[in-house]
Amino acid sequence: MNAGLLPAAMNPHEDPVRAVASMLEGGPFLWFPTGPRPTTLDATVGAVVQTSGSTGTGKRVVLSREALIAASRASRASLGADLTWHLVLPHHYVAGLMVVVRSLVGERAPITASPDLSDLRPTGGGDAISIVATQLHRALESPDAIRALARFDVVLVGGAALAPELRGRAVAAGVPLKETYGMSETCGGVVWDGHPLPGATVQILPDSLAPPGAGRIALGGSTLCDGYLNDAGTLEGAATRDGLLVTADWGRMEDSLLWVGGRLDDVVISGGINVDLGAVRRAVEALDAEATVVGVEDPEWGTRIVVFATDGTLLDWRDRLAPALSRTALPRQFVRVSALPRTPGGKPDRQALLALAAR
Repeated sequence: MNAGLLPAAMNPHEDPVRAVASMLEGGPFLWFPTGPRPTTLDATVGAVVQTSGSTGTGKRVVLSREALIAASRASRASLGADLTWHLVLPHHYVAGLMVVVRSLVGERAPITASPDLSDLRPTGGGDAISIVATQLHRALESPDAIRALARFDVVLVGGAALAPELRGRAVAAGVPLKETYGMSETCGGVVWDGHPLPGATVQILPDSLAPPGAGRIALGGSTLCDGYLNDAGTLEGAATRDGLLVTADWGRMEDSLLWVGGRLDDVVISGGINVDLGAVRRAVEALDAEATVVGVEDPEWGTRIVVFATDGTLLDWRDRLAPALSRTALPRQFVRVSALPRTPGGKPDRQALLALAAR
């Protein structure tokens, strides 16, 4: 059946819960990108979401209804119970969308709260929430918000690697964290605290850019997307190998747990030496969770490492990072910002950061 023959779709931005409920019951798919809805997709499609595009233009990811439901059931199987989910993320990105899907598959309406977590009200009858690291960092500055998070049964944190210092502070405050790894193409996080969810598979593929003993992460299972929608409305396949989604991330398996190292496109050459920007970023975030780094083309160094933060100087940052990083990995430029530019999904906006570094 062609999507053009389906009933007219309600606007998921105006009433996301009703729109998701209709989709789960076989109604029109959810269309979140800008531009007109395509009429070239069949009735198995559940949603088309746009990636946040932190490294460039976002892609339009096509997710089937079956994949969304499978992701919800895998979460439920891991948690062992249906919980009341609290929505504090944009529902038009996959993390927020999955909160609504999990709620409705579990036959509990989601509770919407503010993104700053100032009005969280756990029910006490089994509560779950999905947030990003930035929200967790800011919640730790608010006694009320952190007390509310500590009353949840599970707090999923995804979107970017969680700095060990931030995780330690949250756990010490009693927050029941689970760090998730996944992406729009997998209906969100399919690895929680290193453990693949039921039905998800993880393989480490050889890759020359990865450090010794590590490789490129590939994900498989019933939650994989159908592919990407191009400007012509045609479905294009994602980067797969033997049925696995080949990611841009490197990692390793340790004691049957996935350890995610960083992005392979974050390995840059500075002064003739390979530098893992992911390791630099983790060191920076351990000192300031609101700071970050990018690599910028440089005629002298090949790639110049730039640190962005609300305070400090270049010399100060180099001195503070020296115990954790090699001399080659230390930043060579400092840019002061009042706040990090971020994508709507909450990640640092790489394109905006590059423009700031150039200025």
